Amino acid sequence: MSDWPEIPYAPWAKSASNLHMWLQIVGKYRLARTPWWNHSWHATFYVSARGLTTSLVQDAGEGVEIEFDFLDHSLRLVSSNGKRSELVLEAMSVADFQRLFRERLSQIGASPDFHGAPNEVPDPVPFEQQIEPGHYDRQAVHQFWRALLAIDGVFKRFRTGFLGKCSPVHFFWGSFDLAVTRFSGRKAPLHPGGVPALPDTVTREAYSHEVSSAGFWPGDGGVDEAMFYSYAYPVPEGFSAQPVLPDAAYFDTTLGEFLLPYEAVRLSPDPEGALLSFLTSTYAAAAERGNWYRAELDAPLAEPGVPRAVDPSA
Repeated sequence: MSDWPEIPYAPWAKSASNLHMWLQIVGKYRLARTPWWNHSWHATFYVSARGLTTSLVQDAGEGVEIEFDFLDHSLRLVSSNGKRSELVLEAMSVADFQRLFRERLSQIGASPDFHGAPNEVPDPVPFEQQIEPGHYDRQAVHQFWRALLAIDGVFKRFRTGFLGKCSPVHFFWGSFDLAVTRFSGRKAPLHPGGVPALPDTVTREAYSHEVSSAGFWPGDGGVDEAMFYSYAYPVPEGFSAQPVLPDAAYFDTTLGEFLLPYEAVRLSPDPEGALLSFLTSTYAAAAERGNWYRAELDAPLAEPGVPRAVDPSA
């Protein structure tokens, strides 16, 4: 199978919407049990060898890990107390998924209590009220995860080229995207908030400092196809007019972000190189126009097993 599979959004849009809600439900379990990290980094998922994982969550004196397995198509719950449980991923309503997930949590001795409504979606409906039949296209979900595997590796390599504060490469269940964010080190103006179904306090803490952020949506979110994006907050003057790579990249005035279609990357002779050029050039646009202190922040991309060189005169 190609490392960069086809993932047209329209054929699996209903499955993606259902999966989005399922990820929110499991993400809210982690959110309810993890002390707040800066910029909501405590609540995310991480790409794993089988799907998406919460990593270790502390619950009632035990460690709990929950993984969406997109090879066997199951939700796997394991606890350090030795108990484990699984939930088959198949077509079901959001309400049924939440009910079954709470049952599985109880089976392994974990707490089934968490906030029961989605975030970052317009007109949110509590999970227990989302009773319409759901969709789950196994092949499409598998292809989506295979794309995340390829993208995760490129994002992590891009992350090595920065010595300043930088987020992990992680999957946000609210906005349903894989992202990595660099910080200038300076505070940002107070964010106006207004994100649907998200407290302004959360948004303002997330954007408390200047950022250049890049990520990947599978579709929706203002676009109808899989798309890479890159934006800056606050937006520096002249940002949108900066030249970026590759040629398929463009600035979307409605979203206020640079965009690059996933399909353009997939069909490139060098998908990794094409994506890296987008990440590095859009970061450069933000950093140059925003007067970031790049001499102290930027570094060459790192290689496996090779320590960074240190200037002995520093």
